[in-house]
Amino acid sequence: MNEEPVERFQPTSGRILGILGLVLAAGVIVIGLVDRDHGFPLPVVAGALAGGVLVWASMLRPRVWATQEHLVLRNMLHTAWLPLAAIEQVVVRQVLAVRVGEKRYVSPAVGRSWRQSIKTGRPTTAPDLAQSYPDFVEDRISRLAEDARAKAGVRLLSDEQLALASGVRRAWAWPEVVALVVSVGLFVLSLLV
Repeated sequence: MNEEPVERFQPTSGRILGILGLVLAAGVIVIGLVDRDHGFPLPVVAGALAGGVLVWASMLRPRVWATQEHLVLRNMLHTAWLPLAAIEQVVVRQVLAVRVGEKRYVSPAVGRSWRQSIKTGRPTTAPDLAQSYPDFVEDRISRLAEDARAKAGVRLLSDEQLALASGVRRAWAWPEVVALVVSVGLFVLSLLV
């Protein structure tokens, strides 16, 4: 099984604010640790640490890519590998939503702004040269799923495709989970002391 990415989809939002949030959190932590007498109190430093971990996990970690056999959705605290041939529907609204079998998997890495999502329907005619990136991602993942179904000899919405849905794998992002639990624990502890 080849797990090397064949296509990466760029995140559509949150990168600039995420980086600014990390810089702000790091600044508060450094000032609080270096200048203990005149810097920030311990609850503020612990809160900045928890906020920095949360900003990393929610705004900078989420990614979407495709391998030869899977669509990979790396989210805040877990990663899901969806077999391409099992994908029934792909929709990009404010988040990317992929239906596999009876379940719906979402990723905040690719999405439309609120304003874009309330605009009326997309054109269904010839490809638009000014196609937005979320439209491109939706079309590209749909095409990758169609190609995978054709390669596997599976029809859309068939029993064989439903059986492929059992191949979805999920893995927890343990470093982020531990960092979040520890930082929130330190913040709560600093409030109690």
